[in-house]
Amino acid sequence: MEKLFSNPRQDGAVCFSDISPNGQLRLLDLSFGRIAFGFGLIPVVAAPFIVWLHQIDRDARAFWAWAGVFTFVALAVRLLFRRYRRDCAQLGAERAMHDWLSKVHALALLYGFSLSVPVLIMCSGDYPFEFAMLFLVTCASIVAGNATHQSPILSAFQRFFAASWGVSTLLIPWVFPAHWPYVMPLSALYILSIYKHAVLVHRFFLQQIFLEEGYRAAKDLAEAALRAKNQFLTTASHDLRQPVHAMGFLIESISRRNRDLLLGPALQDLRQSVQSVTQMFNSLLDLSRIELGAQPVNLQTVALDPLMNDVATLFREEARVRQIELRVRTSAGKALVRADPLLLRQSMINLMQNALRYTQSGGVLMAARRRRDGWQFEVWDTGVGIAEDDQQRIYSPFFRPEHAWRIDNAGHGLGLAVVARCADLMGASQGLSSREGQGSRFWLRLLSAPLEERRAVVRDRDFAPAGRGEMLSGRCLVIDDEPQVRNAWQALLNSWGVETACAASANDALALLDAGFEPQAIFCDQRLRAGESGFELLQALLERCPDAAGAMISGEFNSPALAQAEQEGYLVLHKPLDPEALYALLSRLLPADPLTGIAKKNAIA
Repeated sequence: MEKLFSNPRQDGAVCFSDISPNGQLRLLDLSFGRIAFGFGLIPVVAAPFIVWLHQIDRDARAFWAWAGVFTFVALAVRLLFRRYRRDCAQLGAERAMHDWLSKVHALALLYGFSLSVPVLIMCSGDYPFEFAMLFLVTCASIVAGNATHQSPILSAFQRFFAASWGVSTLLIPWVFPAHWPYVMPLSALYILSIYKHAVLVHRFFLQQIFLEEGYRAAKDLAEAALRAKNQFLTTASHDLRQPVHAMGFLIESISRRNRDLLLGPALQDLRQSVQSVTQMFNSLLDLSRIELGAQPVNLQTVALDPLMNDVATLFREEARVRQIELRVRTSAGKALVRADPLLLRQSMINLMQNALRYTQSGGVLMAARRRRDGWQFEVWDTGVGIAEDDQQRIYSPFFRPEHAWRIDNAGHGLGLAVVARCADLMGASQGLSSREGQGSRFWLRLLSAPLEERRAVVRDRDFAPAGRGEMLSGRCLVIDDEPQVRNAWQALLNSWGVETACAASANDALALLDAGFEPQAIFCDQRLRAGESGFELLQALLERCPDAAGAMISGEFNSPALAQAEQEGYLVLHKPLDPEALYALLSRLLPADPLTGIAKKNAIA
């Protein structure tokens, strides 16, 4: 990386050979383009001088010939320039430079000579001093323009400069026989200043190309490293989530069975630690999927109220335990917005996590408010607030204000970064207002859904929170190829009173059904070690058990099978699965009264 940005010479100058063939070709393109443009200007420059000659009754045939010849030359050069562009696209930079650099040199020489032809004509005729001086000044302005725009290839400008102004300077004694002692020194000074200017501009072009190439190479390296990191996290997410998923279930199972009051605080600390790791995994993998471009954006009409109720259900128990008032102010079904339901839900969850984490007393409010062209989802809290200096950086990954570390050192500064990325992907705006020590308000502003599309398309997953102390009943089948995860499922579900059977493969699951086990809920991992498709297995099991409900469990996010499952209406749950969310789900799927034997029908969407 250091080599990319270091100058190749001790004096800091960059040579033409220091840049890549692509960079050299870019410079050649600039010089050639200026030459082609200059040839096209010759007839335009000739026109007023020809008119002047006719007005003073002087012979203009030589100027007519000059203008006519170089009109055809300009057309030929334009065609040649098109051929050059075609060769650049077909031959590549290195071959194009090899084939065309000498041609550009020849054209630059011809272009310079075309400007010195009128000076040569004026040497052999009686032209007014004003006429000759005006042409010389016009030629000087053309040379000055080329000193800037043709100097990317300095060797081409040198040929042009020598053939135009160099030849014209040598002819000054014949063009200005009475004034050449005054004109000649001025022309010499002009040569020095213009050539120095051309050299400086040439160095500037080289330096710019060199820096651009270094920046582009560094940017490519950084993006490649980012892609590799994100690809690793995305690919390894299943394996990374497995142990955390099992730990969460085992801790919950131990807590249910624990009768030692002294172990209660330690188990609670352990539960919070696992929740912190889970949040970190979720946020980190969310960012990785977004940066990798693996997060599809499916904008559709979304009803805010069901999503808000869903998110409130997830956090109501935590708020109750911490004695924080959690309120939800919905829109009475009016809030229909254009958004991606998954990205919007993730943003809502992250904002709620952030609000609860830094609110030690008081309350948190979720609200949907009407705005001019849409709806604004807001999360208010009575927490510690954010200093004004930190509010511009709060959405940056891994940034946390200093006072946040003192309140909760379990955060990782990723949640709000995910919110900002999700908002960008959905075309929504987001922001905050906060006063340090008094609380904060975070908001997402989304456009209203078009009138013709205003229909609620978000399925309500507002699982009614069941009492955590109540025992469940029913039968559940779990398919997972990890023994630790199966044991965790078994321990947790048994502690809730659920009769549980676990299988490692399709054959094991079908054997359980053949033996007479009739599940009312089926949870199937997507990635099974034998190469079997978890989704296909779940479909087969539900066909055998039409009265059962089914859900996919996976640590992956961008699997085509998972996307297909969601499109077909199946519930997809992601590891690590929150035990509280699982308890709420099972309280709906399984019969509350063991005597009723009521089972839910079909897969839950």
